[in-house]
Amino acid sequence: MKKFSGVSLPQLTEEIVRNARKTRLDAFAVALEGWRRGLKLKWYTKDTPHFDDMIIFGVNPPGRLFSLSSDKKTHFFFRTRGDKVSNRAVEIGSEKGDTKIWLDKAGVPVPQGKGFPEDATDEEIIEYSRTLDYPLVFKPTNASLGNGVVTNLQNEAEFVAALNYVRHELGYKEVIVEQHVSGKEYRLYVVEDQVIAVYNRIPANITGDGKHTIEELIELKNYERRQNARLNSCLIHTDQEIVDFVTEQGYSLDSVLEKGKQLLLREKTNVSSGGDPIDVTDETPNEIKQIAIDAVKAIPGLHHAGVDIIVNEDSKIKQPAVVLEINPTAQIGGALFPLRGKARNIPAAIIDYYFPETKGIDTSDSKIYFDMSTVLEPLEDRTAIEVEVAPAPMGKLYAKRYVVIGDVQRHRYHRWIKKQALDRNLNGFVKNMVFDEIEVIIAGTDKKEVDGFKQVLKQYPQGSKVVKIQEEVWEEPVTVGFEINERYNTSTLRAAQYSLRKMHQELARLTKQKNRIEKDISHVFNSTSWKFSTPIRKVGEIVKGKK
Repeated sequence: MKKFSGVSLPQLTEEIVRNARKTRLDAFAVALEGWRRGLKLKWYTKDTPHFDDMIIFGVNPPGRLFSLSSDKKTHFFFRTRGDKVSNRAVEIGSEKGDTKIWLDKAGVPVPQGKGFPEDATDEEIIEYSRTLDYPLVFKPTNASLGNGVVTNLQNEAEFVAALNYVRHELGYKEVIVEQHVSGKEYRLYVVEDQVIAVYNRIPANITGDGKHTIEELIELKNYERRQNARLNSCLIHTDQEIVDFVTEQGYSLDSVLEKGKQLLLREKTNVSSGGDPIDVTDETPNEIKQIAIDAVKAIPGLHHAGVDIIVNEDSKIKQPAVVLEINPTAQIGGALFPLRGKARNIPAAIIDYYFPETKGIDTSDSKIYFDMSTVLEPLEDRTAIEVEVAPAPMGKLYAKRYVVIGDVQRHRYHRWIKKQALDRNLNGFVKNMVFDEIEVIIAGTDKKEVDGFKQVLKQYPQGSKVVKIQEEVWEEPVTVGFEINERYNTSTLRAAQYSLRKMHQELARLTKQKNRIEKDISHVFNSTSWKFSTPIRKVGEIVKGKK
């Protein structure tokens, strides 16, 4: 199976973000950038009073609320949105009907249409739809992730069916009716008067190779998505919507798709439902970028946000593009980890805006980070409502890996190593390897201290005996502080209870991974390419037997 390597910023690799998934990833990326610039970082639970005057939602479990402080000021953040964005701007952005009104008033192009309140009758909505040309779009005003959005309605029968589905089955009473605009959909992230990132959101899709069935190609596509730090939590799930969409195009899940043929699996472009984020920042015309900038400026108190745009391919509509919606709390994983193209540094642009005095600090080579799980543990087990992360070491980081051989696996020796490292402001960890070996990673900004730690490892006054030390330069990321890498902490009752919960989570994760691998193996054995190659393998076995 072909190995894929995910696209990412050099300072934001898969290892670094491993414990920050979904919306936690957005918060972690912004917080990490500020922390690496020397800003003080704190994380909070929803119980803190610091966010009483800020619109927040979906903040449990912790990992979405944080603050960054310099000597002169503090800013509070909910995911990617900071406290400079007004609550009024958030309210406008969350109501698509209000957004359309504000944008239209400012001369920003939007699809022709209208919003309807909860008490609007179905008949009133249907009557308005007759004033627009088909195709149409019917969607809720305040849903997210594409929920309830029905596009490309071709006639009144389809429109009425969509109305019943959204208003009466899904329960979204407040809705928008607007023209369907044909074209490619893009998410642009704007900070003030600059577009930082643009990515094309392509609906869930596969490309044929002339060998594998559609079902097998979906599994192969998911294998690729698993290598991506953002997409590994947004796999393509073969549900009834996909089955129906494939059938409408004249295929079944068992069809072998011709080589080079791209097949869309859904109409929705959301990354969360299997869509592909493809970076196109450099290729996007300035006139399209300006529309996004104008859209953010049109909303009072909105200084940075995600803007969803369709670049127009319909000759009936004069504008080059129309704005679909604005998200003041936009997810940025698609720009940080696109499936194709170049990763874009949105966190740096956000920190530049809130802390312009730190603009000259370049973190692109930084290998130091903090582990989200460790930092958030006191918040998750409810022993604290806020935690402060240890300061990031500032300056060039030097790191060494020492393999210590001898009678060195006693825990007292490991605790002594930790104390020696922390006394010297060094970071890293110690970990048992095999029988008489331990691995010690040491990192810091003082090269002399890092290099000299080899001699420190020999100076333990009692019990352990060092026979040999191997050393090499360490180029992988390093967490701040110094850890004794036990799988689970059982030093106190509360810690043991928390560790037990983590064990259950780990068991569930491994069980899921085991089932997925078994499914992958089953797909290989049942695939058409495996069946076709059976005679060749049998010949190979015969030849090997003769040898």
